[in-house]
Amino acid sequence: MQKRRRFKQVQSLEERLAGEAKRLREMAGSLPPGADREAMLRKARHVEAGGQISEWLTSPGTVE
Repeated sequence: MQKRRRFKQVQSLEERLAGEAKRLREMAGSLPPGADREAMLRKARHVEAGGQISEWLTSPGTVE
């Protein structure tokens, strides 16, 4: 049986997702208007939404 490779993350999930969204937006900025650019911007919005959801899920919030 193979051993599972473990990797300790240096950055939090939110930081990694924010960096990926920034990278995607920069790449989209270098593309001409069109379907590829829109797809990359859509992916960046999805990544940002994932980061916001992760923050929301890990926040302490209020319990009533």
